[in-house]
Amino acid sequence: MSNFFGWEVRNLPILGLLWRQIEAAPKPVPEDSILLRVMVQALVIVGIIAVDVAAGVATDELPLTIWAAPLSIIGAIWSWYNRYKRNIPAKFCLAIGMLLALADFLGRLVTELSDTRLVLGEFLIQLQVLHSFDLPRRKDLGYSMTIGLILLGVAGTISQTLTYGPVLLLFIAIAIPCLILDYRSRLGLQSRILGKTSEVKKKQQKISLLNATLSPKRLTILLLVIIGLGLGIFALLPRLPGYQVRTFPVSAPINFDVENFDGRTITNPGYISQGRGDGDDSGGGSGTNQESGPGTLDNTYYYGFNTKINQNLRGQLIPQIVMRVRSQAEGFWRVLAFDKYTGEGWEISRNDKSFTLNRPRWSYQFYVNWPRNRFENETREVIQSYTIVSQLPNLIPALYQAREVYFPTEKIAIDPDGNLRSPLELREGLTYTVISDVPYRDRTILNQVGTNYPESISKYYLQIPPEIAEKVRQKTEEILANKNKVAQSSNPITSPYEKALYLSQYLKQNPNYKLQKEPPFFVEGEDLVSAFLFGYQNSPEGEKIIGGYGDHFSTVLTIMLRSIGIPARLVAGYSPGEFNPFTGLYVVKNTDAYMMTEVYFPGYGWFAFNPIPGMPLTPPSIEKNETFSALMTFWKWVAGWLPSPVTGFLERFIDGIFGWVLGIISWFFALFSQGWQGIFTGLILATSLAFLGWLLYIFWRGWRYGRWLAKLSPVESIYQQMLSLMASKGLVKHRFQTPFEYTQAIKEYNSINEVEIIEEISQAYVGWRYGRKEVNLTRLKNLLRSLKRSIRRRLN
Repeated sequence: MSNFFGWEVRNLPILGLLWRQIEAAPKPVPEDSILLRVMVQALVIVGIIAVDVAAGVATDELPLTIWAAPLSIIGAIWSWYNRYKRNIPAKFCLAIGMLLALADFLGRLVTELSDTRLVLGEFLIQLQVLHSFDLPRRKDLGYSMTIGLILLGVAGTISQTLTYGPVLLLFIAIAIPCLILDYRSRLGLQSRILGKTSEVKKKQQKISLLNATLSPKRLTILLLVIIGLGLGIFALLPRLPGYQVRTFPVSAPINFDVENFDGRTITNPGYISQGRGDGDDSGGGSGTNQESGPGTLDNTYYYGFNTKINQNLRGQLIPQIVMRVRSQAEGFWRVLAFDKYTGEGWEISRNDKSFTLNRPRWSYQFYVNWPRNRFENETREVIQSYTIVSQLPNLIPALYQAREVYFPTEKIAIDPDGNLRSPLELREGLTYTVISDVPYRDRTILNQVGTNYPESISKYYLQIPPEIAEKVRQKTEEILANKNKVAQSSNPITSPYEKALYLSQYLKQNPNYKLQKEPPFFVEGEDLVSAFLFGYQNSPEGEKIIGGYGDHFSTVLTIMLRSIGIPARLVAGYSPGEFNPFTGLYVVKNTDAYMMTEVYFPGYGWFAFNPIPGMPLTPPSIEKNETFSALMTFWKWVAGWLPSPVTGFLERFIDGIFGWVLGIISWFFALFSQGWQGIFTGLILATSLAFLGWLLYIFWRGWRYGRWLAKLSPVESIYQQMLSLMASKGLVKHRFQTPFEYTQAIKEYNSINEVEIIEEISQAYVGWRYGRKEVNLTRLKNLLRSLKRSIRRRLN
């Protein structure tokens, strides 16, 4: 029946030609190396494990390693036993399975457009499982190796922890012998050797071949060299800020009823569940934080994320990771700002003015077009992607000022201070992306800004309780007056920026104001700022305690600035956290949360100052260069082991070299902005440098060639010089040519005298090399000189 079907197909006009071409094509040669098949299978399984480890195993989904790895192994075993069969029914089934996998992939692609990496990884795993049932040829094994490498790459892009590192090392350790076996299979080395010997010699040569190419010692050395080179390149590789695509990581859509969401409620699980019934208050949780009166701090959730915060709480947080951030620049992950001081804390006075933002159904993008002034200062776009590790309040951390937010809910909210809010708490595993326009901080420009504050600013950000206003103002002016007196009026502090800067330094460096581990509670009617500056009424007898927690410093600075007419507000958020150079992520803990003071400058917006001792005076921002962040992290680790004088000398030396090099580069490129004269000067200089570089390269090649000749025996040195001389004429000796074959090949291109010299030198070399015959070195040297003179005369 099959023969009849084949005869009928052959007689068809188009299909007949195709059928005859298929029959004439050589049959695929199955790969018989069990070791290569096992190594390839191990490589694929490691790729599957890498995707599972990087993505994390979801509780509602079956881990890939539970079903994909065993099925792939079963498929590899089946394909081994059926490698010589045509397996046409199986191939039809595999084709159907791959089409179903493609349909599933395209369906999921539509619903998860925000981040398709994991979808792609799962699709490749499905294809590999099906492909493992049909691996007769080495080329098919090569496809599996490629899929394993792609899976490892996908895992690398979604990994956020160092657990990916051991999997990567395991993949490299398996890939090295796998590539060796694959290359040996390409050459057909094993089949040629085993086809010419007896059965005993077959086994002996197979073992010796494996030992020669796959010995543990050689593989270990190769693995260490590869890892060393990889780490070196990784450390020196510049991290340039920039996204080549505009599709950012976002979690899958969250189905949540947002009809009643108005953005007024902040839900912090660290606060005691309570409410005032007006709909504008904070929702609570099961924590220990209370909004007023003495109390105990919740040890998990930071107290500063609420519509009303109480700084009369005492206690410490237990460190735990709350989120991981991938950002183009280091910064202060801003969460919440407060404008109204209550005496024992802060609250948001315009919480009822919060409003919601909507996004289209086909996109995750929110445009943050809330009313704000158009500032004159230059900004830089910074993209940040946040992944929540443990539950947080429904506040969205972001660099200030956010322009676009990619978030999985249908709505988000924003208040008049630019604080972003989610309809629900930020749950574990949630991912979102923010694009912010971060302003540059130019001290010279900000010093020249006046004090013409708009009414919308002075109305809300100069508020201060009248009972402490005069006392705090006198204290602040006294501090500034003492500074001007010390400066002998040569450089008095007059600008709001310098006043904010000096007061921050004063609180930070003044030994009287100390960070207290456990400051006393405020007594009834006592004010935080008064207690901090002048002493707690609840201090132990005979002891005067001033200072407080770190956040208390920021509260005091804010009120001191307000007391002298400078608008300021308190802002809470997270420090950058610990940067991991291997993952490129900032690991942020709950203990990284703190508060700073933001000061308003007309026409330029808000800029933060940090008066907390032991912390930078201003938060890190876009001015800091992160191009070689991995190298800087490695240097900090090395510097920690060196004495301070040595570290200081090396830092000055390296800074000097880098400064000198960057100065020359900047000067060179600046020439091209100086008109035609500068352009021609730059081109002449570039051409001269290129010519000098070429001369140095020629000299270096000649020096290396001379060193190489010096290591050879005199006879071989003369022979190699002759070959080099002939190669300069374009007569290159190929590797497959013997000396005599080469001599015969170049006869027609040289004179009779030159051919005789070449033959004599070649015969002398062959006799010395293979027959151990004595040679006349003096005659060979003279012959080489004669050949050089002859060729030189012909060329001239």
